[in-house]
Amino acid sequence: MKRKIIHIDEAKCNGCGLCVDACHEGALRLVGGKARLVSESYCDGLGDCLPECPQGAITLEERESAPYDEEAVKKHIAAKEAIEPACGCAAAQARTIERERAESPAELERRDSRLGQWPCQIKLVPVNAPYFAGAKLLIAADCTAFAYANLHADFMRGKITLIGCPKLDGVDYSEKLTEIIKNNDIQSVTIVRMEVPCCGGLESAAKTALQRSGKFMPWQVVTIATDGRILDR
Repeated sequence: MKRKIIHIDEAKCNGCGLCVDACHEGALRLVGGKARLVSESYCDGLGDCLPECPQGAITLEERESAPYDEEAVKKHIAAKEAIEPACGCAAAQARTIERERAESPAELERRDSRLGQWPCQIKLVPVNAPYFAGAKLLIAADCTAFAYANLHADFMRGKITLIGCPKLDGVDYSEKLTEIIKNNDIQSVTIVRMEVPCCGGLESAAKTALQRSGKFMPWQVVTIATDGRILDR
């Protein structure tokens, strides 16, 4: 049948992910750093995603397409939420965090958060974002911030921080990390993990991403003990 359906100009798409959040039918996702239509039958042709695209990469066109399937959309969304609960706000609020300075350098060291951007979860960050330009990247396991008290001052300062837990998230981060490193001007990568075996998945994903990116840059792995000691760096 002939109907209105979206068209994505990949040359204009910067992978920000705002359209993905705007699509209530879950018809869009990021693939290889670009927005892609998952299935034509998921797109209702109303174009809620159009005004969210800052690049003007999405347009409506009338062409031959599979009809919109509301029942298939319901099943698709249910399956998606079962493995990735909807957040909705994260990518839409992607931003660099500007901080006011404390009264003194000593107070700054004690109290000031060093998180430089939002969101920080690997699953939620856009593949392309302004804060990745010239960034020193910190890839940290979730638990490191609780085990190592000075993570902000010692590791997060001056870096863009990405956090995750391969055991809880149940995903392979390597593909997304590859796209982030390959498509942005990343200067260095620091991996901070816990000594527990499940953190090996985070380290492995980061190393794989570095290899697949085809780029050469300084990188290091720091392991934190469960009692908060630094085991190696």
